[in-house]
Amino acid sequence: MDDPAEFGRGLARSCRRRGDTMNPAVRSALRRGWCPGALRPMATGDGLLVRLHPPGGRFSAADLSLVARLARDTGNGLVDLTGRGNLQIRGVRPESHGDLVAGLIDGALVDPDEDVGPYRLTLVSPLAGRDPTDLIDAAALAGRIERLRREIGGLPAKTSVIVDGGGALSLDRQAGDLRLMAISSTHGVIGLPDGSWFGPAAVEVLPGVTELLLGRLAERHRAEPELVRRMRDLARDELAGLVAPLGFGRTTAPPGRPRPPEAGIVSEPGGTSAILFGAAFGRCTADQFDGLAAIAEAAGAEDFRLSPWRGFAMTGLAGPDLALAEVAKLGLIVAPDDPRLGVRACPGAPACSRGEVAAQSDAAMFARAASARLAGGMTLHVSGCPKGCAHPGIADVTLVGHDGAYHIVLGGTAAGRPMARLTAANITSALAGTGDIGPNLQGVSSS
Repeated sequence: MDDPAEFGRGLARSCRRRGDTMNPAVRSALRRGWCPGALRPMATGDGLLVRLHPPGGRFSAADLSLVARLARDTGNGLVDLTGRGNLQIRGVRPESHGDLVAGLIDGALVDPDEDVGPYRLTLVSPLAGRDPTDLIDAAALAGRIERLRREIGGLPAKTSVIVDGGGALSLDRQAGDLRLMAISSTHGVIGLPDGSWFGPAAVEVLPGVTELLLGRLAERHRAEPELVRRMRDLARDELAGLVAPLGFGRTTAPPGRPRPPEAGIVSEPGGTSAILFGAAFGRCTADQFDGLAAIAEAAGAEDFRLSPWRGFAMTGLAGPDLALAEVAKLGLIVAPDDPRLGVRACPGAPACSRGEVAAQSDAAMFARAASARLAGGMTLHVSGCPKGCAHPGIADVTLVGHDGAYHIVLGGTAAGRPMARLTAANITSALAGTGDIGPNLQGVSSS
């Protein structure tokens, strides 16, 4: 099959007409190394993975109920939240994929003409557009940039633009190709992957600046598709050369901000509140989605927003305390000091066929052992393989699965150079200890 996306679109159309399930020929279209969508699922260790990319990362209560039903009917009932504000329905059976696509299209959760990516360009905070601490309406700016997605041909599938309103819900730790950061109500600065900053630029010109920069990235990607897949793949001087024709000089990096709250109650304009809550390592169940939908309807919530911390915001609440208490009963994370919020982990084996360790169950053990360190601000990334899907950025400690044990990377990413190889038991012992984590990890012996 030459074009999996076109096959998927044809499948979706035929499903809507006849109610057919997926033709077995779709299996030949399931390839790795690209971003899965709804029409282009990815084969994993527990079945097909179908990813949804809601505009602005927003869902209604009815949307969550629909996802819950479809996850049960066509998959294994598990739904993952990603670091880019997307949802992944797991364990979809090949023969049920057509029913899933038809249901998602009927619920307006998938565009039947969905292409091959990027499915969404921008990443914003879960309260963009309604955060009183933001300097600009980041949601409105992101909406303008999203309209560029289909106008710029040839963009790499994982292209990401971080649009940061400059408020308390900082996106400083999120990785992206391009970063737009508000520094006042009228101006922003432009950040590149090498840590350089340019500007200031008037907010109204930022969409045009973004279009020019992404257009040049697309040109380089078309010229060398295997070498240039992200803006960070460009050399430092080439990155600077992208910005130079725009006339913006180098500027200092914006001041760092504290790590944003990932759980708790946040005030909104107009007297309402939002609640932030997390899912342990991004994993939810269909039952939890049904429970969230019921809580939102009872509380009169406006909508749900997916966060880049693999959690949710529930917005527009008059009584946030009661809603947060009900969310806690579902087993979701509502305490800002919960150690699991400091850990990023992928599903690992056996759910992911590339996983070399049971990353998610190990992560729960590591979080308990490292609770004091995590409370002190340490970040921990547990990856089942060197791809580092759960967290492409830098973490204080990154554990990379390798043949049943872990390579240890300090202050780097999953692709970084390891300083040791240890078993999960060794790592648990080191994390539970006191003192500097580096010597602790070096001091334990691998079996």
